[in-house]
Amino acid sequence: GGLRGATVIDALDTLYIMELEEEFQEAKEWVEKSFDLNVNGEASLFEVNIRYIGGLLATYYLTGEEVFKSKALELGEKLLPAFNTPTGIPRGVINLGRQGTSPHKHFLYGMSWSWGWASAGSSILAEFGTLHLEFLHLSELSGNPVFAEKASNLQPGPLHPPGVLSPGVLSRVEKPQGLYPNFLSPVTGSWVQHHVSIGGLGDSFYEYLIKSWLMSDKKDSEAKKMYDDALEAIEKHLVKKSAGGLTYIAEWRGGILDHKMGHLACFSGGMIALGAEHATEERRQRHMELAAEITSTCHESYARSDTKLGPEAFRFDAGSEAMATRLSERYYILRPEVVESYMYLWRLTHDPKYRHWGWEVVKALEKHCRVEAGFSGIRDVYTTTPTHDNMQQSFFLAETLKYLYLLFCEDDVLSLEDWVFNTEAHPLPINHTDFKA
Repeated sequence: GGLRGATVIDALDTLYIMELEEEFQEAKEWVEKSFDLNVNGEASLFEVNIRYIGGLLATYYLTGEEVFKSKALELGEKLLPAFNTPTGIPRGVINLGRQGTSPHKHFLYGMSWSWGWASAGSSILAEFGTLHLEFLHLSELSGNPVFAEKASNLQPGPLHPPGVLSPGVLSRVEKPQGLYPNFLSPVTGSWVQHHVSIGGLGDSFYEYLIKSWLMSDKKDSEAKKMYDDALEAIEKHLVKKSAGGLTYIAEWRGGILDHKMGHLACFSGGMIALGAEHATEERRQRHMELAAEITSTCHESYARSDTKLGPEAFRFDAGSEAMATRLSERYYILRPEVVESYMYLWRLTHDPKYRHWGWEVVKALEKHCRVEAGFSGIRDVYTTTPTHDNMQQSFFLAETLKYLYLLFCEDDVLSLEDWVFNTEAHPLPINHTDFKA
């Protein structure tokens, strides 16, 4: 069960930006005629928000066509029951279905529960921390403050104008060493265990702090402070340099460092560069250097493989650097984070190497991932005759191809002055969020 058409909706804004008009019209028609929101089945709050709501909102803002707005709002309403928890921190899974499909199913309507594998019924930092940009826009477009309130986890009072990231649960909770662990209980509002990562499970929480500030036209000072403090803790505890001189961000498990970096963490070069643009002079220079170094390390993970595509995770131990040492980490599933950082670093420095590096990726994708019906992930980046996994992830069209395209566009195509990209690369306009309840 569950929602269909992730690929269509994730690709809408990419088609529009690339001026692929026929394909865009075909996709729009599918949304109008065939996109059914009344489905039974579980859905991830996080994925529905970033892929579907993000994709629909961005396409609405780019085209002004009402169908995209109304579908986004209708879907947004269906996500609200996930927030019915003692703390207001949403659970990760929601049932989108309507009541009464069968006698025993009716109790599932709008019921939400946590992912079975998330520690002890906890909610995941990157999941509940990656709603804010989209939910502010849902409130603005609908005139209904409930979305902004849920995402900010507070009722707006005189101290907190609506639509400003709250000092809600997250700024109150005790943070080990200033770091945010990946799992928080939606019942008690306290950390379930102390695993910290800038890769999967944690990644887009940090990204949405700096982007919330940018999207508010730099008014949301609480989000900016949370970002600055978090980045300071990351610099202090997680940023390391390998024996071979590569800067990387390690993972932290209850005080013990794991010297590996996931492909997902490679977005951080772009994020740190974006944040550096707006920092004090001393920090600005330090953060731009850090962003360039991390991006260069992520490039090394590509350059050191036989396919010139990077593995899912790479390590800095036992003499090997920026390479996957475990079989289970050698795959590449068309992920965008490395080219995302190339795009930001190109736009913010105009150093031509980022375009060269991006072109290497284009060539490698063509050579190793293109198949008859599209593009496929590969199971091992360290062999020149890779096996395909037979999957084209929707984020390949939403993100990987969009960031590569933007890397070679003029800077005024989706200018960073006017747009903020959600974590699925869907552009949302800056400063449309002076939301009045």
